[in-house]
Amino acid sequence: MINETMNKAFNDQINAELYSAYLYLSMNAYFEEQSLTGFANWMKIQVQEEIAHAMGMYDYLNSRDGHIVLEQINKPECTWNSPLEVFEAVLAHEQHVTSLINKLADVAESQKDRAAMQFINWYIKEQVEEEATAKTIVDKLKMAGNDTNALLLLDAELGARTFTAPVIG
Repeated sequence: MINETMNKAFNDQINAELYSAYLYLSMNAYFEEQSLTGFANWMKIQVQEEIAHAMGMYDYLNSRDGHIVLEQINKPECTWNSPLEVFEAVLAHEQHVTSLINKLADVAESQKDRAAMQFINWYIKEQVEEEATAKTIVDKLKMAGNDTNALLLLDAELGARTFTAPVIG
């Protein structure tokens, strides 16, 4: 059975993961409105990933006889001026999520919950990938500058992304 402190920390992180999905859905809508269907696809896949991350924690908490408490999800940003601005926001958000995952790991360590520590390690590794991917896209958008052809090539590249359900844990 999971203790109350760890239970609350997981519930907080589930909420943060669902907020991430909501934010990326908002970004998806922005790209759909801009007719950048590849960028929109990338965001839609990201929505699925974030929901999978939340559900991984949800299932883990249930397996530890925890108590799920779903809180209100905050309204995400919905206005950006460019694809670069969107992906700079993605990178900043993923860096924030990394700090939240690290705090979750800190709670697990302070509670000496080795099972939770082991489980959280998957998320720590995942965040390294999330940040690196966002940074790469930011860098490519900066290189593209105002070149519409380069933007459309990147749009096509991002449109090829497919969802593969993560194996969490």
